Amino acid sequence: MSFIDSHRTSTATGRRLQAPEYFWEDIRTGDTIESSGLTVTDAHLVSWAGLTGDIVEFHLNAEYAAGTPFGERIAHGPFTASVALGLLTQTGYVRKVVAWLGFDTLRAKKPVLIGDTIRARATLAETRPTSKPGTGVWSFEYEVLNQRDETVMTFTSGFLVARDPGDRD
Repeated sequence: MSFIDSHRTSTATGRRLQAPEYFWEDIRTGDTIESSGLTVTDAHLVSWAGLTGDIVEFHLNAEYAAGTPFGERIAHGPFTASVALGLLTQTGYVRKVVAWLGFDTLRAKKPVLIGDTIRARATLAETRPTSKPGTGVWSFEYEVLNQRDETVMTFTSGFLVARDPGDRD
């Protein structure tokens, strides 16, 4: 039975496809996951500012932002990082994540503007077992790219991931 076949079930009207279950062992160092994109809108910036209290003029005030080196409003850096994490979640590869372990080396490379479409590319940089039974760690190097394939942000993020109960060392 193939991997794909093992994730399908039959119903009276056809097949029901289920999301894949990627355990710690299923992704290897050097593997890359690419997400779909999200086009950043004014509503994202206003919502993020209201949710977080990050009310800074170059994010929300068009007149002020016109006088900055960016020349227009830009997205919040933490918003961009959060969207990248969320876009990776939507791929289905992280369904077995037990805990998010945090960010390292987050760098904003270029501004994200209203109307930009951003996507995440995450490459598995490190895997390691943990002392906690049934878990391992994935550490991904992220690139957040805009619609012109320009890198707008980079960071490393780690996850505690469930191990496959049938594949113990």
